Amino acid sequence: CKQILLTSQTCAWYVKKMLYKAKPFLLHTKYAQVNDIPQHASNQIKFRRYSLLNPATTPLTEGLTPSGSKLAVTTLTTDLYQYGDFIELTDALTLTTEDPILNETNDVLAQQAANTLDQITRDVLTAGSQIQYASTAVSRVTVTAAMKLSAAEVREAVRTLKNANAVKITSMVNPTDGIDTTPLNDCFISFIHPNSTFDLKSDPLFVPVENYPSQASVMPGEIGKVDEVRFIETTNAKVFTGAGAAGVDVYATMILAAHAYGVSRISGAALEVITHMAGSAGTADALNQRSTHGWKSFFAAMRLNETFMVRIEHGATAA
Repeated sequence: CKQILLTSQTCAWYVKKMLYKAKPFLLHTKYAQVNDIPQHASNQIKFRRYSLLNPATTPLTEGLTPSGSKLAVTTLTTDLYQYGDFIELTDALTLTTEDPILNETNDVLAQQAANTLDQITRDVLTAGSQIQYASTAVSRVTVTAAMKLSAAEVREAVRTLKNANAVKITSMVNPTDGIDTTPLNDCFISFIHPNSTFDLKSDPLFVPVENYPSQASVMPGEIGKVDEVRFIETTNAKVFTGAGAAGVDVYATMILAAHAYGVSRISGAALEVITHMAGSAGTADALNQRSTHGWKSFFAAMRLNETFMVRIEHGATAA
């Protein structure tokens, strides 16, 4: 304490290390195909895919030219948008507070930026058209709390992916730079909510991560696997609140193959940190009283192959 008070009041000791901030594990951009746009090019990105030809199993007739095949192309486009936010600090605050205010400001802004892009990507993924409703449900509104995630549901989703000739994921975006990739043992990836994990762990086919023969290739956030699917847990996993039967929450567990989705930024403007010191606004800040600290990003996420992802919609045991 800075002074001694000769009263019955007790002076509290201020702990300068700030309290831990609860935050979701951010993962939805890590398994995307990354394709950035050069500066001064466009704010729209286009993907094209040519469909495979059917096998030519009919024998040729001598001297007769067959009718031939035609190429079919699918074009996918999406616009990039800017996202961002800032915090304003006053000189009085920065000069008088006991807290490490600038460090804390940078921390919460960085977390906000990452969480924003994570949730944008999640919402794009969970709007996909390939849906598997748990148990006997035929739509989201018919999902009950008893229709929980199970290994059987996971294996059904894997069968769907394999029948679509989807291939397993072999790399993830390097979290340190957001551009390079880190190799993985080939697998399908699932994003799962902790409430869904609670039920899946009761399934005898679920293998907890601590029971893996080796911990060398365990991914951040990984909690276990079922056969060829490895589960990454986050509270950012999509929940359709109150959308099920009798108003129960419906959980969306994504099962992803390689090349299912992509993200795009403007090169050099993927994430810009912007600081304006007190007085930089000129006459608008005549007494040098206000500074701002913020971030800005050009970003887009896009589903590239609808058949390379399955969204399992299911209930969960109430928390």
